[in-house]
Amino acid sequence: MSFILFTLAGFLGGLLGGMGMGGGTILIPLLTVFFKVEQHAAQAANLIAFLPMSLISLQIHKKEGLLKTEGAWSIIIPAVLLSVLGSLAATALPSVVLKKLFGVFLIVLSVQRALKLVNSSQ
Repeated sequence: MSFILFTLAGFLGGLLGGMGMGGGTILIPLLTVFFKVEQHAAQAANLIAFLPMSLISLQIHKKEGLLKTEGAWSIIIPAVLLSVLGSLAATALPSVVLKKLFGVFLIVLSVQRALKLVNSSQ
């Protein structure tokens, strides 16, 4: 039964991630709150799930003509370097600190999205 629930959680996170909403904002809380997965493991699972989901999303966006490639390397190189540094920092942090930092990230993201909605409706 838990395999089915984990699969559904992964599918939901992948679906939202493929739509550009950030699947980890759903997958990580699902894993940590409902499945009692340790924070480091939940974030690692999210990163692993992100790889095939992002490749499929890129292929779909390219097929639909929605992918701009000019200037991509100026984004890709810093993103990869900062991802590696962030991963190293995350492994060094206690799970409790990592969980709180992720919570702060979710709050900031929510406020940012809410402000964007308010500004777009004016």
